[in-house]
Amino acid sequence: MLNIGIIGFGFMGRMHYRCWKARTDARVVAICDTNAAAMQGGGKGLGNIAGAEGEVDLRDVAIYSDPEEMFAREKLDAVSITVPTHLHAAWTVKALNAGIHVLCEKPMALTLADGRQMIAAAEESGRRLQIGHCIRFWPEYAKAKEIVESGVYGRVITATFQRLSATARTKQGSWFSNEEQSGGMVFDLHIHDTDFVQHLFGMPSSVCSHGALTPAGNIAHILTHYRFNDDKLVTAEGGWALVPAYGFEMKFLIVMEKAVLSFENKRTPTLKLFPAEGEPIVPELEQGDGYSRQIEHFVRAIRGESVPSVITPQQALQALRIAEAERESARNGAHVNLT
Repeated sequence: MLNIGIIGFGFMGRMHYRCWKARTDARVVAICDTNAAAMQGGGKGLGNIAGAEGEVDLRDVAIYSDPEEMFAREKLDAVSITVPTHLHAAWTVKALNAGIHVLCEKPMALTLADGRQMIAAAEESGRRLQIGHCIRFWPEYAKAKEIVESGVYGRVITATFQRLSATARTKQGSWFSNEEQSGGMVFDLHIHDTDFVQHLFGMPSSVCSHGALTPAGNIAHILTHYRFNDDKLVTAEGGWALVPAYGFEMKFLIVMEKAVLSFENKRTPTLKLFPAEGEPIVPELEQGDGYSRQIEHFVRAIRGESVPSVITPQQALQALRIAEAERESARNGAHVNLT
């Protein structure tokens, strides 16, 4: 039985709690949050994504306000780090140095230097570091990668990805709206698709981004063209300035020589394959969501099982590098080279 700790008990902390509690081979023994209100009565689910709603029962869980005290007092095998992004590097390094495996939420960090420090700590400690790029594990996205890489439907002609939310309106005054703490929309929301583009096609040679700015000069909406060393057209759009009534939306459209693959989270079925000949196909998907599936992968890895290389710390660092280039391009109006 694995003993699990969670650092940070906002929306994503509760999401991780839900996933850990569903397992029979792990137990959440400790939760740490510096905000006492987050723990009162188990708290309520936060955020605009389903899966972390409602109260939780913390009667059998040790509660801490200081992660270092939690490391010292509890015998933890692993921790989920779900604090604001500017704290990722510090607490990841301290957990790894304490001999604890770490599943840290995305983005890895706010700077490449911090990301490299996290990787160095993992290598020195011999402990597992996994960054929570859950989209790589999301059933529809995982199936898309499988279909594209099979080559059955020929080469990709164009691929476009979209991710839209109302975070800017629903999280006003929170750490999300502070770019020094969250990295802003590009690092917090759009990086999901940035990373999946890398996962699907490798490192782009350059990016060209256009952004819509808030009155404070922050990027509220972005559209990026990722250049590769061939003629495929790959773009991704992200924004968090939508009205709350619109809800959360993620989708993609991948056009291949012999088929079109379409995903929309608000549609049933969510994923459809349209071959050049014949009727549309609804691909069979793995069970679960990206959150639970990434934890399954993490558990198998820390137990020493042979697992496919779905996400490495180096790839998470590369996603951060691409996102930095997108932000620079959107603000300067020029291509930014990556190779």
